[in-house]
Amino acid sequence: MNEIERMGDIDEPRLFEEDGVAARVSALIIPLLKPLGFRLVRTKLLGLNGLTLQIMVERTNGTMTIEDCEIVSRAVAPLLDIENVIERKYHLEISSPGIDRLLVRKSDFVHWQGHLAKIETNTVIDGRQKLRGKLKDITQNGFTLNIEKTAHREEINIFISFSNITNAHLILTDELIRDTLKKNKDLDKQLISNDNLKPLKNENKYNT
Repeated sequence: MNEIERMGDIDEPRLFEEDGVAARVSALIIPLLKPLGFRLVRTKLLGLNGLTLQIMVERTNGTMTIEDCEIVSRAVAPLLDIENVIERKYHLEISSPGIDRLLVRKSDFVHWQGHLAKIETNTVIDGRQKLRGKLKDITQNGFTLNIEKTAHREEINIFISFSNITNAHLILTDELIRDTLKKNKDLDKQLISNDNLKPLKNENKYNT
């Protein structure tokens, strides 16, 4: 299967991974997440207001509810305590990627093609390593970033390889909010439709 067609594939690899303690945490929890139907977006240690371990997770369809966060927390917290990866007191935070989400897999770029994103790169491109533009023309090896016209320059299109990016996330816009709400609404309809296809249960089955 082509990786840019793997939206919904729980085994699709991330484009970049953590290092240090965060990498050890990721290695521990990924095998726990998969059987539950979740995949890791990012693990990060934050030092504000004490130490916080932030684990960003999603289902393969890109959703993540409060109940899902609770499920993940109950699954990973005991293992982290047993393995004692973090040797000091910390707060565990399980979160969804959010609307202005990180783009960590090739399928993320496909799914959010046409939206505005901020891209950070290993090498200097067009005189900089931080670029802002619309995602387009996603391929197996990379994507084109459409940078709009300004008072100082014309509109340009720059190809960026996936191997060259160090960080990428969507930029919050009205268009992104509308598209996210529409995608969620369409997904809800699909889930309702699937539920309607299930055979009816015998409601008296467990009566005594």
